[in-house]
Amino acid sequence: QLQLVESGGGLVQAGDSVRLSCAASVRPSGTYSLGWFRQAPGKEREFVAAVTRTGGGTDTAESVKGRYTIARDNAKNTVYLQMNSPQPEDTAVYYCAASLRLGLSRSGRDYDYWGQGTQVTVSS
Repeated sequence: QLQLVESGGGLVQAGDSVRLSCAASVRPSGTYSLGWFRQAPGKEREFVAAVTRTGGGTDTAESVKGRYTIARDNAKNTVYLQMNSPQPEDTAVYYCAASLRLGLSRSGRDYDYWGQGTQVTVSS
């Protein structure tokens, strides 16, 4: 079993920077890839970014590419999402997820464990 706990959300001003964290427990950190998803009110959940088991490979959605960066620290069992210049349309609940499958995936169906989510509200 794997538990994921997100933190770092809240109310931010458009153009500011915020970093989300997701701490994973129990399993050795190098045995799963990690991803961030988000869901805005009235919208479907969407992929944001993912990072491989070692942290050597990443994938980022086009909507946030150049603004958001995913990284992981296996020594701390933690994955981060650095959000630079967030905009009001980035307002959503952000979820951390872990996949036991090899490689990276943008599909939520490929992720086996999910955090409870953290709200990020971007004001203009």
